[in-house]
Amino acid sequence: MTEPNERRLLTPEEYLAAQNSPEFVNLKKRFRAFAFPMTLAFFAWYLLYVLLSTYAPDFMATEVFGNVNIGILLGLGQFVSTFVITHLYVNHANKHTDPIADEMRERLEHHDYAGPRGTDTQGATRA
Repeated sequence: MTEPNERRLLTPEEYLAAQNSPEFVNLKKRFRAFAFPMTLAFFAWYLLYVLLSTYAPDFMATEVFGNVNIGILLGLGQFVSTFVITHLYVNHANKHTDPIADEMRERLEHHDYAGPRGTDTQGATRA
């Protein structure tokens, strides 16, 4: 990675070229393939918990053991599912999105999206 003081700022054209690249399109596709279904699944799970709490209080009050009832277990399940989703996302990112993002960052740092040298506008250098 280039030291911050040695970096040349990227031009708007370089950002647009990177954004329109097939790699970035693939990166967005892979991220969305995980994020949207997982968000919908978690939202449905949370909504189920809220609806059961509101419309089925007797069911939620059903004792499982001691003073622990189904409502408590489902509430704790919300926390557990958050940690599980986080773990799944980290694994997904490490395998499917981070390698593409790392490669794109390297290309941006080396100004590979700049196009022919005579036509790009040079960005300012950091002082």
